[in-house]
Amino acid sequence: MSYSALITDQTEPNFSQVSSPTNLKIALLTYSTKPRGSVIHTLELAEALHHLGNEVCVYALDKDGTGFDYPLTCNYQLVLAQSAPADMDALIQQRIQEFVDYLSHSEQTYDCYHAQDCISANALAKLVQQQKIPHFVRTVHHIEDYSSPYLQQCQDRSIRGANLCFCVSDHWQTALQQQYQIQAPRIINGVNLGRFTPVLNDTEQDLKERWGLNGSPIYLTVGGIEPRKNSIRLLQAFAQVRSHYPNAQLVIAGGATLFDYQAYRDEFFTIANTLKIKIGHSLVLPGVIADVDLPALYRTADAFVFPSVKEGWGLVLLEAIASGLPVLTSHQTPFTEFLAPTQALLVDPESPTAIAQAMQAMVQPDLSRSLVQHSQSVLSRYTWAASAEMHLHHYKQLLASYA
Repeated sequence: MSYSALITDQTEPNFSQVSSPTNLKIALLTYSTKPRGSVIHTLELAEALHHLGNEVCVYALDKDGTGFDYPLTCNYQLVLAQSAPADMDALIQQRIQEFVDYLSHSEQTYDCYHAQDCISANALAKLVQQQKIPHFVRTVHHIEDYSSPYLQQCQDRSIRGANLCFCVSDHWQTALQQQYQIQAPRIINGVNLGRFTPVLNDTEQDLKERWGLNGSPIYLTVGGIEPRKNSIRLLQAFAQVRSHYPNAQLVIAGGATLFDYQAYRDEFFTIANTLKIKIGHSLVLPGVIADVDLPALYRTADAFVFPSVKEGWGLVLLEAIASGLPVLTSHQTPFTEFLAPTQALLVDPESPTAIAQAMQAMVQPDLSRSLVQHSQSVLSRYTWAASAEMHLHHYKQLLASYA
């Protein structure tokens, strides 16, 4: 619903007034405590809003009881996610209901309820329908192509039911307009320069010893093994690189995800075996990285490779740039919205040979230095403080239309 439509709608229930014209109470919801892109976006945004003087609380589904492996100074609430059935439709339905049940019994109220994903947005849509909250906001990081009618309906409801949608890239802003006829304000991602830096701090050697990172060159990617990360083509490219650099290593960090990509992972490991890429030696899979270790992990690498075929934006690219690494990514949006050919090697993600050629080129000293030097200017344009200010502007516009 547009701001103008909200202003003229006289049937809206009379909810409590905004807490302050300057400071807001904001609930940010995310589907996981694990470090995926939208989760990190949620946490960094929450911290930035908190530091601007707003009262912020992060609500997150927590399926293993360990909470966030991430330092937070703002408030947060962990929503216990019970064991769920293997059927994906049933799992999503249960996760939505867990959010609904938890928030229905909460005595806390907020000026803004902001969902960062389909699951939490569906929960908020139900609470609006039940008149337990007045409205909600959703950030659409990207739009999925679901084969399941139920999941597609959930995605549609999470977008159409929101009173305000944000997008983090021009690409998805255009997609939202074309597929849903929704005009979504563009907000930005950021990078935490306090965490990600090229300055060594004596922890890098420990990580190298822990995971056997003794190769040269060392290529790093973050995000795990899954189709949209283009993991198989990256593996095939790495096999070509090894013919020129037999001591090279590829580190694929991360892996926590809601969806089961077992068939794709099985194919990945079959190909690795066929290509004689030894896991634990040439191919290093450290899994989900502890928050305290991630900055140092970037600094153990010689280059960052991210030929993804579908992303909301690509936070890890900024983290790698801030860590002083040359980066490679796909020659497509949204990456080309913020990276020029002088700042990153932009490749055809469908071609393992193109990826391999770029991987070999980017570790050459002159090109590596040039990419690092030219990419640093990107960092000043993407800060979490600026992102928080943009969010606040639109939050307050939305709230003014209910006043």
